[in-house]
Amino acid sequence: MDAGLKSKILSQGMNPDTVAQQIQHFENGFPFLNITAPATPGDGIKVLSDKELRHFLMTYPEKASKVEVLKFVPASGAASRMFKDLFAFLEGDGDISKSAFVQKFMNNIEKFAFYEDLDEVLEGQGSSIYHALDTKDYKSILAALLLDEGLGYGNLPKGLLKFHRYKDGRRTPAYEHLIEGVQYAVGKGSIVKIHFTVSPEHAPKFKAEIEKILPEIEKEFGVNFEISYSQQKKSTDTIAVNTDNTPFLEEDGSILFRPAGHGALLENLNDVSADLIFIKNVDNVVPDRLKGETKTYKMAIGGMLLEAQEKVFAALSDLDKRENEQSVAKAEEVLTNDLGVKVPEDFSHLSIEAKAAFLKVKLDRPIRICGMVKNTGEPGGGPFWVMEEDGFQSLQILETAQIDLNDPAAKEHFKAATHFNPVDLVCATRNYKGESFDLLQYRDMMTGFITEKSKSGKDLKALELPGLWNGAMAGWNTIFVEVPLITFNPVKTVNDLLRDEHQ
Repeated sequence: MDAGLKSKILSQGMNPDTVAQQIQHFENGFPFLNITAPATPGDGIKVLSDKELRHFLMTYPEKASKVEVLKFVPASGAASRMFKDLFAFLEGDGDISKSAFVQKFMNNIEKFAFYEDLDEVLEGQGSSIYHALDTKDYKSILAALLLDEGLGYGNLPKGLLKFHRYKDGRRTPAYEHLIEGVQYAVGKGSIVKIHFTVSPEHAPKFKAEIEKILPEIEKEFGVNFEISYSQQKKSTDTIAVNTDNTPFLEEDGSILFRPAGHGALLENLNDVSADLIFIKNVDNVVPDRLKGETKTYKMAIGGMLLEAQEKVFAALSDLDKRENEQSVAKAEEVLTNDLGVKVPEDFSHLSIEAKAAFLKVKLDRPIRICGMVKNTGEPGGGPFWVMEEDGFQSLQILETAQIDLNDPAAKEHFKAATHFNPVDLVCATRNYKGESFDLLQYRDMMTGFITEKSKSGKDLKALELPGLWNGAMAGWNTIFVEVPLITFNPVKTVNDLLRDEHQ
């Protein structure tokens, strides 16, 4: 890297060595992972029996009451993509016959939880939704919904949009996450800790929304909340390059750096402190009438993780005291039976000391349980067995881009996958001595993604860091558990709110 480029990178507050590594990724790409099989029920995905479900539901509340529990909600993104089709219509010729999406929106407009707010905006402009529909003035409705002079939904984060209608009011996803917190994230001292990652421009509105609704919820449920916030760190942005892998320059001559995807939130997760951390996307919420199964399975996987952690901690403590045949056998049983790691065939030939050294490294890691739902065509990373360099096989959540579909064997494994991850995780990020793991040490930096974008009419290549639940957690111990499809109800477009699950 020449001195001029290095100086420019430093002047923009970025690390030249990190940027040099990112440019190498653009030049060399990322290797495909060596998958040996899809994780399926009975082989990598645990299907809880009724007895096991009852057991974890019974044990979880008491165990949770003794530890710090945190709900971590990525909520940074603007909702603009939710309204892509509406924006396109607003900027077009106004012919609704060309857009089935807009027709569906208008035909069902009274079903949206923001209907009354939207009508109020139009009434303030001397109109109404009824009048605008009657005169086919659809653009005025969309302008009132999307633009800042109206509700401004096109520039707000999803967490602040009204999603659900109740007899006593309307709720945003932020509100729904607070209610969920009461249901399964009550920890030591009857405290519900929730952490939202928000963007700087939305932080004041987000905090105002929470402060408005929190006292009422605390009073109703008799719990105390601790709400915290963080922002995706600017230092995690990655350099954008031209198609020839040279830095993409803005009109003012500065280098373009872009947000590096949800993998950048690993640093936010690394900064929070708790014994048990639930992770769930901000838009994956449902009305109260459907929260039952979500609560059940969140409690179940929380209880399962705390129980698995107890076994891991006991095995590591025993290995610390003595490295003999009994302690090694117990540790290997925990690794294979409770954490599902597959050991290489030659592991049995190692000495007791060598086995103990391996087991300590393998067990002394962050642990996560990932809910898996049956694949119904929804987007999401898939669960696979991956061969590691040391011969052990681990469970990983992979995106399609990480699999070599030109390799016949890999393609067969990909086609045989039965489940996907709906971003339903519970994590344990402290070791058996009570210390927080440095999560940055357990990511695989060779699992990033390169995408093609454009800016100001020029093509560019962008780099995403290893995904938060993909490569960013590649070095964690992982347990996959099947959860019901009803626990996954994302809102990717505004018309998804018309699904029965959101009505």
